[in-house]
Amino acid sequence: MPMVPVTRSTVRLRPDPTRRIVKPFFPADHGAALGVTRTERILNRVLTLSPEEVSEALTELRAKHAHHNSNLDDLLLAGFTTVEHWLEATEIDDDRRRLIGAYFIHEYSIEGSALTNPSIVAAPDQTGVPEDWLRVVVSLRAVGEGHISSIEFRTGMVDPEGNIEIEDPGVPVLGQRRTPLFDRTHFTARLEELGVDVHLVHRALGDLDDSFTMEDLEKGLAVMDDQTNPAIQDAIHMVHWLASSNYEVTFDPNTEISQRVLAPNGPAESQGMEDARFVRFVESDGSIVYYSTYTAYDGARILPQLIQTSNFETFRIATLRGQAAVNKGMALFPRPIGGMYVALGRSDGESNYLMVSDHVRFWGDATQIQVPARSWELLQIGNAGAPIETEAGWLVVTHGVGPMREYALGAILLDIDDPTRVLGHLTEPLLGPNEEERYGYVPNVVYSCGSLVHNGHLVIAYGASDTFTTFASVSLEAVLAALVSSRDSIS
Repeated sequence: MPMVPVTRSTVRLRPDPTRRIVKPFFPADHGAALGVTRTERILNRVLTLSPEEVSEALTELRAKHAHHNSNLDDLLLAGFTTVEHWLEATEIDDDRRRLIGAYFIHEYSIEGSALTNPSIVAAPDQTGVPEDWLRVVVSLRAVGEGHISSIEFRTGMVDPEGNIEIEDPGVPVLGQRRTPLFDRTHFTARLEELGVDVHLVHRALGDLDDSFTMEDLEKGLAVMDDQTNPAIQDAIHMVHWLASSNYEVTFDPNTEISQRVLAPNGPAESQGMEDARFVRFVESDGSIVYYSTYTAYDGARILPQLIQTSNFETFRIATLRGQAAVNKGMALFPRPIGGMYVALGRSDGESNYLMVSDHVRFWGDATQIQVPARSWELLQIGNAGAPIETEAGWLVVTHGVGPMREYALGAILLDIDDPTRVLGHLTEPLLGPNEEERYGYVPNVVYSCGSLVHNGHLVIAYGASDTFTTFASVSLEAVLAALVSSRDSIS
């Protein structure tokens, strides 16, 4: 039995297959027939249709899809631009362009399989919020076709008693991707970590400014002679891979936060963006920025990456470097400690580690602070989101994996000035799966990527069996009392 009374919310955020986005579609081509690719064959078929057939097909298409895609014609024309280069310079009317585009886009159900593993933070704008209430943003791992994960958001309110209300989301939209300025020092160091020959790196990047654009980068690569050399080809490939993994996404300011979807946009995350841990971070100068680490998955490797935003409208996605930037589940502390960035991680895949850095994108050494010790966490432990500052110390909600691969949530308390010191460790789980939460895509799991404290209540956002999301609240005073009383039993 949990040693601290927990109140479960009745709110359920379940996957909704009607929430769809439109993505490019590139039909598989298993070899050109008579020297003509499949794309060319599709284009030729559409070009042979009569104007009447084109008009009829578009009318039917709009009848089926315009009601949930208000900008359908724009989406169709965008689909056309992805294959326009295959066509000779001939006059093609807009209707035929739209129909061509329709064959090269498709609807993708972003949360058709699951909506889980949330984090929760105070929203940037608290205008008009009643006294003792808090407007919040909840991030969610949305799992769709092919088990590919995207990041979604919901907005809501927490009342003075720690109860949560979640607003209905708007129609999902994707943002506009753009290439940012690159930092030469970090770009070079990351290439070297990836095993690219140091001399080749300096040949390509040595003459670039401290900050450079993608155009500058391509000019640097152009000076690489003998580009048929396999080593040079590999180096150029890795430069492009790294550049493509760093980008910005901007959304129309007229959209709501709950409409915005961060879908995989770079090669490192081509098979998913998983388990975002957002934190409201107060910089040394008092300014506010939201950071989130997440797990990027390309089908073979997992890497922690970083999201940065000030308003949930423009997001900067960046790779991390350093030997401690490995494995899943990094979580940033919400402010600098001793002038340094601090984060929790799981460098060995089973224990909690603390990392300190003077740069939010570089993580070198890690210090082990907690190992699996209780029966309900002997397989592995990890953080369940960003630490929370309290008068007693840093409160860290954790997760532990026990018998039958059951996931439960616990908590530890870290010293406020020296977070390598563990002051307390709950001897029993704070929250484990109940009967409703045991059944789903991955049974017997409760998992959280973030909690917050409001008006004396610890509000925990968590996923149940990798299927749906819900919430719980608990008295902060009761949690801290249990942690302080556990000091003598820390092992």
